[in-house]
Amino acid sequence: MGPAAGHHLHVGIRILIVDDDASFLGLAAELLAERGLDVLGTAMDADQALAAITRECPDGILLDINMPGRDGFATAAALSQVCPSARIVLTSADVRKVAAEILRECSADAFVPKEELATTDLGDLFRRAGM
Repeated sequence: MGPAAGHHLHVGIRILIVDDDASFLGLAAELLAERGLDVLGTAMDADQALAAITRECPDGILLDINMPGRDGFATAAALSQVCPSARIVLTSADVRKVAAEILRECSADAFVPKEELATTDLGDLFRRAGM
């Protein structure tokens, strides 16, 4: 017998959050959990993110653009090489818009400004990848 039916919004999509701001990592994890997404883990830079997806490929990656060292665009390109099935959603507090051709070049699937994350259907963004 399966789990009891209820109002649980769990959608079984596993997300890695990558951001150099520890307080944002916590807020993003709460936001994703409220949307029924599983937070597989967090990383504070490109190297930690690559190490995390080498252990387990997530369904999606929420990735900050402005990080020290490798920025989000370079990190997205590297992550997509290791884990091509993961949907990558870029985010930033400083950037308003990212051109579609830039998203394609770095293998990201979408961009959402940080202040719009709470009002965006993140489950839908991460679900669109062949789910």
